[in-house]
Amino acid sequence: MIDDDDLAHLKSALRAAPPAPDPEAKAANLALAQKNFTDLQGTAGTARQTGKRPSPGARLMQGVGSMLNTLTTRAGLAATTGLVAASLAVVVVLPQMEDGIPGLPLDSLSPSAQSADENKGTITTGLENISADDGAAVTETPVVRRENRADAESDAIAQSEGTRAAPLLESTEELALVKPAPAPATTAKRAETESFAGESQAVGGLMDLQQSAPMNERVRTLPIPVPVPDPMPQVQEADTEAFANAEASPVKVVIEEPVSTFSIDVDTASYSVVRSSLMSGHLPPEQAVRVEEMVNYFPYAYPAPEAGGAPFQPTVTVSGTPWNDDTRLVHIALQGELPALEDRPPLNLVFLIDTSGSMQNANKLPLLKQSFRLMLAELRPEDQVSIVTYAGSAGQVLEPTKAEDRSKILNALDNLSAGGSTAGQAGLQQAYAVAEDMSEDGEVTRVILATDGDFNVGLSNPEALKDFIADKRDSGTYLSVLGFGRGNLDDATMQALAQNGNGQAAYIDTLSEARKVLVDQLSGALFPIANDVKIQVEFNPATVAEYRLIGYETRALKREDFNNDAVDAGEIGAGHAVTAIYEVTPVGSPAVLNSPLRYTAAEDSVTGPADELGFLRLRYKEPGEDTSTLIATPIPLQTLPSSEADFAAAIAGFGQLLKGSDYVRGWTFADAATLAGGAKGEDAFGYRAEAVTLMRLAESLSK
Repeated sequence: MIDDDDLAHLKSALRAAPPAPDPEAKAANLALAQKNFTDLQGTAGTARQTGKRPSPGARLMQGVGSMLNTLTTRAGLAATTGLVAASLAVVVVLPQMEDGIPGLPLDSLSPSAQSADENKGTITTGLENISADDGAAVTETPVVRRENRADAESDAIAQSEGTRAAPLLESTEELALVKPAPAPATTAKRAETESFAGESQAVGGLMDLQQSAPMNERVRTLPIPVPVPDPMPQVQEADTEAFANAEASPVKVVIEEPVSTFSIDVDTASYSVVRSSLMSGHLPPEQAVRVEEMVNYFPYAYPAPEAGGAPFQPTVTVSGTPWNDDTRLVHIALQGELPALEDRPPLNLVFLIDTSGSMQNANKLPLLKQSFRLMLAELRPEDQVSIVTYAGSAGQVLEPTKAEDRSKILNALDNLSAGGSTAGQAGLQQAYAVAEDMSEDGEVTRVILATDGDFNVGLSNPEALKDFIADKRDSGTYLSVLGFGRGNLDDATMQALAQNGNGQAAYIDTLSEARKVLVDQLSGALFPIANDVKIQVEFNPATVAEYRLIGYETRALKREDFNNDAVDAGEIGAGHAVTAIYEVTPVGSPAVLNSPLRYTAAEDSVTGPADELGFLRLRYKEPGEDTSTLIATPIPLQTLPSSEADFAAAIAGFGQLLKGSDYVRGWTFADAATLAGGAKGEDAFGYRAEAVTLMRLAESLSK
């Protein structure tokens, strides 16, 4: 305990240290500070012109000298002494008191202190930690800086005359915006403590304290300044999302158009976007739903190819249609081989990272850094990594570095920050230049673009970007695209880049998704086993009246493109599975939607094998080859049931429901969940269980 003599001595010191407040001088100071702040708004963000040497050492010595000049004046010594005494009292003495300072009447305090009981805020130790309303937005308080000795001496003269110092800001001096440190959580012990402090002053400036949230009634409080800042500022963006999609493929009449041709697709971005929307509490935009990407998001247990044969194995399954008893589903599956990891070639990666201002939110650049950290652990020591960034301009921030030098790569990642516009073209050009320098015979070189797709400097048109990437893909450098964040996600641009860069497009909304794409499926994403893979199905008019391809609207090809090796198509990576689904209507089925034409050949004159629905043809190129290889097999009328085909059908139906398709009327999200739940299989990573949860969530949101 502190005896009465010591306490009286301390009270006298507290009263004597700070200068007496002068309301008129305070009002004048604030008015002038506000005027100067307003005048400087146009130039506050730019560097001030100076004739002094701009080196870091020179600026440091200049600042130290200015500090010493200010602190050794009478005004500086008086202010710092008072500040230390006040802080000591708040930290050491006052928390031990139950009823404030004995013998000190409340009416002797400053006006702001007198309003403490009404404001019910609190101020903690010194000027460090200040509590505020939970969830309040961060504000910035202008603090005036005194730059020269002459002004400090004028303050000392003013204080010696018993008045507050003259205004501390000339019209040409700059303002510094200072944010307080986050306040610690309020504890029970702190709620039992009464806090008290006088009007707060700082050297060369004035901070007015504002009202805080109500505290426990036992706490005597003072007005407090700015609230606690969020750990990561979030940018509120206008919704400018653009998705690459097309009208759903219509029903085709076999005797009029018996052949269907398309490029395979292993992208998965659409499923992740759908999940992001549903987990945010709303149905996804219909344009964001690409059914083939939803189906191909999942790993499947398809038969693998035999050693020494083709790089992938096709499997065809024919089964009933869950949403229409009078049609059938033709399920075409391709399973790529998975070479031994120790046999894979060396890998050269160029991380092309968008560091523009739109990337600063937590689900963008910060998540991107965490995602690449996961990927680095999967690389072999001899693999190489380089980092190129782009914002207002492009630049290489990490030269080609062996993966074994993990700390150097991680340091380069950690030092990235967001700001500026989005010069996507310049970044792509530099990334390809770096990749060409890294590439050697027998190695795999790939650029991995990580962005929200917001290209607004240089080539921002998807078609122009498509042409640029098409000119580069023949060099052997593949381009994959990883999307981050929502609100301004330019999915159309990302699709154009990935489809023409011989790569994969994925959307990463969680760290779990980053692990799936960059760890679990790393080989499939980075190591191609077949290029320009095309599928062509010729349906038998003797057994099939109508058909429609579910999804793949953006991958459609002309019939003549199938045999043209100059036409680009999709790639299959090591271990990848690809799925395509047709809904077909048998001849004589009541589900036929089109009436026969008057001038077509009679149905009895149509010929074809009675035990085939159609004929499947596949074309692909070995990596580095220019000539394609053909695989052909008939499609039977019926096959054994398959849980893999059932689950794929459930996802296909789910996607069509999200798009509002007329072809699944009478079928529901609950029906999709039931079918998917019964076909989950082993589901080692829980991806299928998550899909069932999303179906049920969509059912609730659709009501």
